[in-house]
Parts: sequence; structure tokens; C-alpha cells
Amino acid sequence: MESVTRRPTRERISADEARRITLAGQGFSDSRPSGRVEARDLTRVIARVGVLQLDSVNVLCRSHYLPVFARLGPYPRELLDRMAWGGPRRELFEYWAHQASLLPMSTYPLLRWRMRAAERWAWDAWSPTTRPPADWSRSLDPALRLAPWAVISGMTRLSKERPHLVGEVLAVVAERGPVAASEADPDGRRHGDGQDFGTGRMWNWHDTKIALEWLLYTGKVATAARRGFERLYDLTERVIPADELAAPAPSPEDAQRELVRIAARAHGIATYKQLHDYFHLPTEHSRARVAELVEAEELIPVQVEGARQQMYLWRGAAVPSRVHARALLSPFDSLIWDRDRTLRLFDFHYRISIYTPAARRTHGYYVMPFLLGDRLVARVDLKADRRRSELAVPAVYSERGVRESDVVAELAEELRLTASWLDLDRVVVNSRGDLAAPLSRTLGPGS
Repeated sequence: MESVTRRPTRERISADEARRITLAGQGFSDSRPSGRVEARDLTRVIARVGVLQLDSVNVLCRSHYLPVFARLGPYPRELLDRMAWGGPRRELFEYWAHQASLLPMSTYPLLRWRMRAAERWAWDAWSPTTRPPADWSRSLDPALRLAPWAVISGMTRLSKERPHLVGEVLAVVAERGPVAASEADPDGRRHGDGQDFGTGRMWNWHDTKIALEWLLYTGKVATAARRGFERLYDLTERVIPADELAAPAPSPEDAQRELVRIAARAHGIATYKQLHDYFHLPTEHSRARVAELVEAEELIPVQVEGARQQMYLWRGAAVPSRVHARALLSPFDSLIWDRDRTLRLFDFHYRISIYTPAARRTHGYYVMPFLLGDRLVARVDLKADRRRSELAVPAVYSERGVRESDVVAELAEELRLTASWLDLDRVVVNSRGDLAAPLSRTLGPGS
């Protein structure tokens, strides 16, 4: 059952209002800056969404750059790089929050309970001759379940085969950091960068990479920089500002409650599951935290027209009468993380296609929903052909009931803006999809 409270619903909200509340919560009711985008603009956007998901796919642009562009328009990507990986006073850090993520530095204390839970896990108590319990994966502390499966299974194996490896790798980082996984083997062997994904979603990480990722999850090391997309690890105290490390860590209950608040503000309106999934909190903990926020009247139980699940309205949520947004949305944009939410609020059935065999793809490989006003009106397959300096549009489809004349000019302008931001000279539209021909005409030759 979705609800975490038996208290009666206090309000009824229309589906249109719920959609606009969601867009406002995610920052799409604000106008894009008219002049040069400054670091403070990025800070505002990232504080509002709470988290930027990282992903290795680079067919268009690294995914963490795209949600900021969707809300602000063209901005210098090096600004985000400096906030995350450069300068004496960085504003962002990497951690496993909603998958691998960039988060505001103020969130660091709120995740210390997850790091401490990892430190308490019994791997280091298992000797090379002692087998882990047969049901070890079921007995995992729920706080550890966001860790990559390559780390969980790999650490289980290493606890038997190489029980001292984690300490040896930490010593290498202390002596030589920042250091890549390919350079951190205690025996001096050089590996690949450890970022190989193999086929599908199976990660092919070598032992040193597994140890480093475990140290990252426990908070012993942090991402100091990126070389391409390869992490460079260093001791946490050499990465995270001293005042953040010195700040008292809140109790797990207080930290989880604040994480639910961040999720509630970012959503505006959400089901329990959507609040829970924003930071992948342990289920039993997030249920209690949501109930506490309902009791404190920070979350208001509401019923949304056409939705069976109980939803919760953030007390300070804006309810705009109109939203005039225009954006291409990354598959990893927090607005559309929850595919069921996207279907219920936007009547838009969306699935990521990058892991789907080519013959089974319906709309393309890197398909981005196009947001116009308060609706998702089209699906645009995009690829940056850097060798030809082209923004390629292999396919583009309108949604059911959407008029071509309402979409094409706005989409053409957003594609021109995207190409310019990515330093590409032209937009080239292929022939697939009902919007391909009119979009190509609108863009014109040599666009």
C-alpha cells in the first residue's frame, strides 16, 4: 500500500495542477537567464533539484551537464567542472545518492549514516578461511543496497581471496593521491581504468577498482577530479572542505528526514515511493520519516485526479497557473527518473533505450523527451557527431494529439541552441519520424 499514514486526505488536486507543481519544484517555472549564466545560477538549480545523476554514456554529452542546460540554457560547462572537481573551495561532491551522483556539499553530513553503516559491515571480520553466510546478500544492511553490485559481490569475494587489499589500496591513495584505479594497484600492476561496462549493465571491475569504490562508499576516499570520465581518488580529508568534515553528523533519523525534505521540495508533489526513491533510502526508515513530516504538517496528504495512490504535497510548493518551459530532457533528468510518475503526470510512456538491442528500439538510441509548456510533446533521438561538427537527429516523433505547427519551430530553436552550446556547427535531421520532414524544412539547409 502506497500511503504511510491513515490520516484522511485533506485536499484534492487536478492532474494539471499536479503537473505544474512538479515542474515548478524541478525549476521549470523559472525563466532562463537572459544574460551570461554565472556560478550562482548553477548553485540555485542544483540546490533545487538536490542531485545530478552521473552516467558514462557520452553519445550527446555527459548526462550531468544536461539537466542544468535544460533549466538555464547555454552555460559554460567548465563552471560545473570547477564546482565539482576544481578549485580550493568546491561546492559539489560525488557519492552514491541517486545512483552515482553530484550533490551540494551541504548534503555531505546527511549521508554520513550511510558511510558509517558501510564501515560496520562484517567483511573485514571474515577471514580467508571463513565463508560468508549463504544468505549474505539478503542480510545486507539496507543502507548498503545502493552500492554497485560489482562492489557488493566483489567485496564478498575479496574478503576471502585478498582480505588485506582494501587497506593496501588505501595506503597507495594516502601516498600518491589523487590516483586513478588504473594506477592504484598495491603490487604496481597497471590495469584498465576500471570503468568498463562490458555488455548490458554488467560492470567488469578489477580488484583495485572494487576496493576503491568500497572506500568511496565508506567515505574513506573521495573523488578529487576526473580525467576524461575516469575518477581520480584521494583521501577524503584532502577533498571535502574541513568545516564540512568537522560538522557534527546528524543522527540517521534526522539526516533521513532532511533527505526526504529535499526530495519533497524537488518533487513538489509525490507518492511515498517517489520520495523514498529520490535518495534510495531504506524502506522502513523512509516510511517513518514521511509519517513524521505528515505529522509535522510539512507534507500534506492529497488526492490527485485520476491517481489511485496517496500523494504528498510539500507545504511550500508553488502552484503556478501556467508554465512556459522549453527543454530537451536527458534520460537521467530528475524530472523523469520515475517512469511511472512520468506516465501518470504527463501521459508519457518512457523507457531508456541505450541498453535495448537495436532491432527492438522504437524511437532511437538516446531518446530525449521534449518539454514544451507543461507537456512532453515529442521524442527526439540525438547524437553529437563531433568529427563532422553536427548535432544529428536520427529520429523525431510527436506525441499523440500534438499538432506539428505547435512544436516544430520551438524544437528547431532548442536544437540550434543545443548545437551551439556543444560547439557543433549544424543540426542534421534524418528521415525517421513524423516530425523529421517539417523539422528539417524549418531548420533549413546547412543548419
